Amino acid sequence: MSKQTIGLEQNLYDYLLSVSLREPITLTQLRQETSQLPMSRMQISPEQGQFMALLVKLMGAKKTLEIGVFTGYSSLVVALALPADGKIVACDVSEEYASIARRYWQQAGVADKIDLHIAPALETLDSLLAAGEAGTFDFAFIDADKGNYENYYERSLELIRPGGLIAIDNVLWSSKVADLEIQDNQTNKIRAFNRKLHQDSRITLSLVPIADGLTLAIKN
Repeated sequence: MSKQTIGLEQNLYDYLLSVSLREPITLTQLRQETSQLPMSRMQISPEQGQFMALLVKLMGAKKTLEIGVFTGYSSLVVALALPADGKIVACDVSEEYASIARRYWQQAGVADKIDLHIAPALETLDSLLAAGEAGTFDFAFIDADKGNYENYYERSLELIRPGGLIAIDNVLWSSKVADLEIQDNQTNKIRAFNRKLHQDSRITLSLVPIADGLTLAIKN
């Protein structure tokens, strides 16, 4: 995992941020607090967050899905980009990290936009499908346990509308996917997932080399 775009020299990365990043103070404070945690590498990069906010605004999204919340940076950046009546259904299993997220959502004035479910994400996704919410979401962001990426993707594909967008994080996996000498289970899972989406005729696909690799899939 990477907290900044991989493959860029530090001076070029710093320049990129200096001329493009417009990060509200609440997001900066959340990112700084998260950087002190042992699992801080799970934090998305600020340039990725800003890119996702741009996509959400560009498509006029109102109803979004997040699978994997951590300390809430990605959900906060999306919530700030949504209109006043926008909603995020957020899935995570950690109440400890969610308590940090809730504090910053409240501070930013967007807590009412975020419906957080502390439960295994597949249970939440299946309950949404059972409730008849297939085809009602505009946008989904997947950034959770890599072994379940295919399951999360399939549920998300059902839940978003035609023309809706799924964004999937960490698909370049700190460059490990390109090194065939690396054969651990997680890396192989991501390789298989990437191959599956490359062949999936149900979507229009782009893999963007921002942060740790972000796949964008529009539902046809």
